[in-house]
Amino acid sequence: MSPGLHGIHAVKLPVRDLAESRAWYERTLLFVVELEFPDADAVVRGVSGHLPGIGGTWFALRESPGHAAGVEEFNLVNLLVDDRAALEDWAAWLDELDVPHSPIIDATLGWIVVLNDPNGIEIHLYTEQPHHIDQSERPGYGRTAPPATPGAHR
Repeated sequence: MSPGLHGIHAVKLPVRDLAESRAWYERTLLFVVELEFPDADAVVRGVSGHLPGIGGTWFALRESPGHAAGVEEFNLVNLLVDDRAALEDWAAWLDELDVPHSPIIDATLGWIVVLNDPNGIEIHLYTEQPHHIDQSERPGYGRTAPPATPGAHR
Protein backbone atom coordinates (compact mmCIF):
# COMPACT_ATOMS: atom_id res chain seq x y z
CA MET A 1 0.00 0.00 0.00
CA SER A 2 1.24 3.50 -0.84
CA PRO A 3 2.29 5.62 2.13
CA GLY A 4 0.19 8.46 0.65
CA LEU A 5 0.69 12.15 0.16
CA HIS A 6 -0.33 15.02 2.37
CA GLY A 7 -0.24 17.97 -0.05
CA ILE A 8 2.18 19.99 -2.14
CA HIS A 9 5.21 21.27 -0.25
CA ALA A 10 6.47 23.74 -2.85
CA VAL A 11 6.28 25.00 -6.40
CA LYS A 12 9.75 25.98 -7.65
CA LEU A 13 10.21 27.85 -10.93
CA PRO A 14 13.49 28.30 -12.80
CA VAL A 15 14.12 31.93 -13.80
CA ARG A 16 16.68 33.76 -15.95
CA ASP A 17 16.96 36.90 -13.81
CA LEU A 18 16.11 36.47 -10.14
CA ALA A 19 15.75 40.19 -9.33
CA GLU A 20 13.42 40.84 -12.28
CA SER A 21 11.33 37.74 -11.59
CA ARG A 22 11.12 38.41 -7.86
CA ALA A 23 9.93 41.98 -8.50
CA TRP A 24 7.31 40.76 -11.02
CA TYR A 25 5.90 38.09 -8.66
CA GLU A 26 5.89 40.50 -5.70
CA ARG A 27 4.03 43.16 -7.72
CA THR A 28 1.69 40.91 -9.69
CA LEU A 29 0.85 38.02 -7.33
CA LEU A 30 1.87 39.72 -4.04
CA PHE A 31 4.61 37.12 -3.42
CA VAL A 32 6.02 37.39 0.12
CA VAL A 33 9.69 36.36 0.21
CA GLU A 34 10.69 34.66 3.46
CA LEU A 35 13.92 32.81 2.60
CA GLU A 36 16.95 33.54 0.41
CA PHE A 37 19.35 30.92 -0.97
CA PRO A 38 22.92 32.22 -1.46
CA ASP A 39 25.47 30.15 -3.38
CA ALA A 40 29.06 29.46 -2.21
CA ASP A 41 30.06 33.00 -3.29
CA ALA A 42 27.23 34.51 -1.16
CA VAL A 43 25.27 35.49 -4.29
CA VAL A 44 21.54 34.95 -3.76
CA ARG A 45 20.37 32.58 -6.50
CA GLY A 46 16.94 31.73 -5.11
CA VAL A 47 14.09 32.95 -2.94
CA SER A 48 11.15 31.20 -1.35
CA GLY A 49 8.03 32.30 0.43
CA HIS A 50 4.28 32.28 0.06
CA LEU A 51 1.56 33.57 -2.22
CA PRO A 52 -1.47 34.99 -0.36
CA GLY A 53 -4.31 32.48 -0.26
CA ILE A 54 -2.22 29.41 -1.11
CA GLY A 55 -2.00 28.13 2.46
CA GLY A 56 1.08 26.17 3.47
CA THR A 57 2.50 25.60 -0.02
CA TRP A 58 5.87 27.29 -0.49
CA PHE A 59 6.55 29.19 -3.73
CA ALA A 60 10.15 29.45 -4.90
CA LEU A 61 12.15 31.10 -7.68
CA ARG A 62 15.62 29.76 -8.54
CA GLU A 63 18.00 31.44 -10.95
CA SER A 64 18.73 28.86 -13.63
CA PRO A 65 18.84 30.49 -17.07
CA GLY A 66 19.36 27.19 -18.91
CA HIS A 67 16.35 25.54 -17.28
CA ALA A 68 14.22 28.68 -17.59
CA ALA A 69 14.73 28.67 -21.37
CA GLY A 70 13.18 25.20 -21.50
CA VAL A 71 9.91 26.23 -19.86
CA GLU A 72 9.03 29.29 -21.94
CA GLU A 73 5.40 29.20 -22.99
CA PHE A 74 4.84 26.08 -20.89
CA ASN A 75 2.10 26.07 -18.26
CA LEU A 76 3.75 25.06 -14.99
CA VAL A 77 1.41 26.80 -12.56
CA ASN A 78 -2.38 26.88 -12.27
CA LEU A 79 -3.50 29.11 -9.42
CA LEU A 80 -7.01 28.58 -8.11
CA VAL A 81 -9.51 31.43 -7.78
CA ASP A 82 -13.08 31.12 -6.49
CA ASP A 83 -15.29 31.88 -9.45
CA ARG A 84 -15.76 33.87 -12.62
CA ALA A 85 -16.36 37.09 -10.68
CA ALA A 86 -13.01 36.64 -8.90
CA LEU A 87 -11.37 36.00 -12.28
CA GLU A 88 -12.89 39.24 -13.60
CA ASP A 89 -11.37 41.01 -10.58
CA TRP A 90 -7.99 39.47 -11.44
CA ALA A 91 -8.26 40.63 -15.05
CA ALA A 92 -8.99 44.16 -13.81
CA TRP A 93 -6.02 43.98 -11.39
CA LEU A 94 -3.70 42.84 -14.18
CA ASP A 95 -4.99 45.67 -16.41
CA GLU A 96 -4.29 48.14 -13.61
CA LEU A 97 -0.70 46.86 -13.43
CA ASP A 98 -0.34 46.84 -17.24
CA VAL A 99 0.39 43.09 -17.13
CA PRO A 100 -0.60 41.51 -20.46
CA HIS A 101 -3.07 38.64 -20.18
CA SER A 102 -5.63 36.69 -22.15
CA PRO A 103 -9.33 37.37 -22.09
CA ILE A 104 -11.37 35.03 -19.88
CA ILE A 105 -11.30 31.62 -21.58
CA ASP A 106 -13.68 28.67 -21.24
CA ALA A 107 -11.22 25.95 -20.15
CA THR A 108 -11.90 22.25 -19.62
CA LEU A 109 -13.70 22.58 -16.28
CA GLY A 110 -13.84 26.27 -15.42
CA TRP A 111 -12.66 29.63 -16.70
CA ILE A 112 -9.05 30.79 -16.95
CA VAL A 113 -6.98 33.87 -17.56
CA VAL A 114 -3.49 33.25 -18.95
CA LEU A 115 -0.48 35.48 -18.31
CA ASN A 116 3.27 35.08 -18.70
CA ASP A 117 5.99 35.91 -16.20
CA PRO A 118 9.20 37.66 -17.34
CA ASN A 119 10.67 34.25 -18.27
CA GLY A 120 7.81 33.37 -20.60
CA ILE A 121 6.36 30.85 -18.10
CA GLU A 122 2.64 30.61 -18.66
CA ILE A 123 0.54 31.02 -15.51
CA HIS A 124 -3.15 30.15 -15.46
CA LEU A 125 -5.60 31.66 -13.01
CA TYR A 126 -8.24 28.91 -12.93
CA THR A 127 -11.69 29.04 -11.33
CA GLU A 128 -12.78 26.46 -8.80
CA GLN A 129 -16.35 27.14 -9.98
CA PRO A 130 -17.10 24.89 -12.98
CA HIS A 131 -18.80 26.28 -16.06
CA HIS A 132 -20.49 22.97 -17.07
CA ILE A 133 -19.57 23.38 -20.74
CA ASP A 134 -18.80 20.06 -22.44
CA GLN A 135 -15.34 20.62 -23.96
CA SER A 136 -14.58 16.90 -24.46
CA GLU A 137 -14.66 17.07 -28.27
CA ARG A 138 -12.32 20.09 -28.52
CA PRO A 139 -8.68 19.35 -29.34
CA GLY A 140 -6.39 20.17 -26.43
CA TYR A 141 -9.19 20.07 -23.85
CA GLY A 142 -9.64 17.35 -21.23
CA ARG A 143 -12.09 14.49 -21.36
CA THR A 144 -12.90 11.68 -18.95
CA ALA A 145 -10.14 9.08 -19.03
CA PRO A 146 -11.03 5.41 -19.44
CA PRO A 147 -10.58 3.17 -16.38
CA ALA A 148 -7.05 1.89 -15.83
CA THR A 149 -6.24 -1.59 -17.04
CA PRO A 150 -6.05 -3.92 -14.00
CA GLY A 151 -2.46 -4.57 -13.00
CA ALA A 152 -1.05 -1.71 -15.10
CA HIS A 153 0.34 0.21 -12.10
CA ARG A 154 2.69 -2.18 -10.37
